[in-house]
Amino acid sequence: MSRVTLLDLFSHSDVQKYVKRSGLAHAVACAYHAYRLAPEYKTDVELAVKAAFLHDIGHYTWYRDGEWDYELYRRNDIHAIKGAERAHRILIELGEDPADAKRISLAVLLHTDSFLPEQSIRREPLQEVVAAADEADEEPGGLHHYRSISDYEAAYRLRQLDTLLAGPSLTEQTTAAN
Repeated sequence: MSRVTLLDLFSHSDVQKYVKRSGLAHAVACAYHAYRLAPEYKTDVELAVKAAFLHDIGHYTWYRDGEWDYELYRRNDIHAIKGAERAHRILIELGEDPADAKRISLAVLLHTDSFLPEQSIRREPLQEVVAAADEADEEPGGLHHYRSISDYEAAYRLRQLDTLLAGPSLTEQTTAAN
C-alpha cells in the first residue's frame, strides 16, 4: 500500500471543495501546528498532520438573509460528525491504510466538543493534537476560516510537509542529534 500524501489529499476534488469552504489557509496552518505538536503528545506525526489538514472538511455554510451567520453556525453546526465521514471516505478512496483512515477520522470527529450537549470529551493523544492545532490557529468570531492562500502556495507548503514526513522519523532525528 503506497503512502497517501498531503498533496494527494489536496488534489482530491472533495477536499478542494470542502477544505476551501472551511478555509484552506487554516487547514494548512493546522497541519503545520500538528507537525510541531505531535512529538510532544507522543503520537504519530503523519496521522496528526493529515487529520489536522482535514479537521474542518465537514463544515456547512450557515447563511441568513444572504449573510454568514456565525451565531447560527455556532449553535447548530455538526461539522465534526460530517467531516469524520468525509475524511474516512476520501482516505479510503485514496488508498490509506484502513486502520489509519479510521484513526484520522476519529481525530477529525473529536477535534471539537461543540456538537455534544455536555461538551466533555476524553481524547487520545492523536485527537488532542488535532484539537490543539485547531486552537493554535483560531481567531475570534471564526475569522481564521476567512484567511486566504493561493492554491500554488498551499500546494508548496503541503509539499514541504510531505518532504518532512517522508524524511527520517523524529525518533531517528533525535537519536542522531544525541
